[in-house]
Amino acid sequence: MQTGSQAPEARFAAFGHGAFLRYWLARFLTTFATQIVSVAVGWQIYDMTRDPFDLGLVGIIQFAPALLLVLVTGAVADRFGRRLVMGLAALLEACCALALLLLTWHGLTSPTQIFLLLAVFGVARAFFGPASASLVANLVPADTFANAVAWNSSAWQTATIVGPVAGGLLYGFNPELAYGTATALMLGATILVFTIPKPPQKITNEKPTAETLFAGFRYIWGEKIVLGAISLDLFAVLLSGATALLPVYARDILVLGPWGLGLLRAAPGVGAIVVAVWLAGHPIRDHAGIVMFVFVALFGLATVVFGLSTTTWLSVVALALLGATDMVSVYIRETLIQLWTPDQVRGRVNAVNNVFVGASNELGEFRAGTMAALIGTVPAVVIGGVGAVAVAGIWAWAFPQLRGARRLDGRP
Repeated sequence: MQTGSQAPEARFAAFGHGAFLRYWLARFLTTFATQIVSVAVGWQIYDMTRDPFDLGLVGIIQFAPALLLVLVTGAVADRFGRRLVMGLAALLEACCALALLLLTWHGLTSPTQIFLLLAVFGVARAFFGPASASLVANLVPADTFANAVAWNSSAWQTATIVGPVAGGLLYGFNPELAYGTATALMLGATILVFTIPKPPQKITNEKPTAETLFAGFRYIWGEKIVLGAISLDLFAVLLSGATALLPVYARDILVLGPWGLGLLRAAPGVGAIVVAVWLAGHPIRDHAGIVMFVFVALFGLATVVFGLSTTTWLSVVALALLGATDMVSVYIRETLIQLWTPDQVRGRVNAVNNVFVGASNELGEFRAGTMAALIGTVPAVVIGGVGAVAVAGIWAWAFPQLRGARRLDGRP
């Protein structure tokens, strides 16, 4: 991997832009608060129903709006301004958290009201995703964008590791405290978003037609670098996702118990954070496409090692490497997708990308669980890892433009 070290001030180059700092804090707060809500809702629903199926509904209900509204969310961000849409979506999320707080305070006896609120929460997240992903390109210059992606990724990983822990502790102390904290964090994020100076954005004034709504799909299909990057993530994660099977490894294979499950779940995030911080100071200078394919293949190999491991330390190291290699490919893919997409359709492209990412995670866990039930846990994970390696090779051959992509600073 060809990288170059930077001076300490260059490592934090993106934060030299005050608008990005506010954006970064807002993204971190909303992600952290979302994790608190997810943990609290899971505990609350299971306490009421004792039905694991209801826990599965929690994820599906939140993901469904992004899929159903994919033609709308990105178009709204492109037409009405990403900062405005991001801020209003964060405000709607805060209102949902506040509603959960009030319902819990008055006493809940059925999960139906929670599911309805989660559907609204999912709508807010469906609009928040493409607007926020597209906005960052309007806040920093192209030569600082890769640095911004690295810091964005580190914030997301940190929030997804610490957020569930905080959510569990807060809910254990008092359910209202968990929802109250989430509400406060989301309101804080809303304020931060609206204090961002209105950024330059090529607003589309086209009348909403079938052609404009499908513009994101049409652009992705025509631009092979973007198509290759998005589809690579979809199929690599779809085949190699093993997160759903971590409880099996913790309980039956490694015999670790609940604390071990927490250790296994945290390991990929820790590896990803370390690499994200490192990439912020050592950006990839050249041959970005080749580097990305190599690290997708390494991601698959790390999955194979984890699948075969029966030793705790090796399993933890393999998961940390899995997170680290995935972060390199995510860093390159996200930078290429944003920089290769014209500003006027960036929201619609990101709406499609968000659905693909969500689908790969959800379907990847379903694939892993189904295969584990049919052929066993270890073969399911190992075959998935081998599949990711194969995808890296096939995509490198099928998308020569992506393989030939070199720089991530917006210059040829």
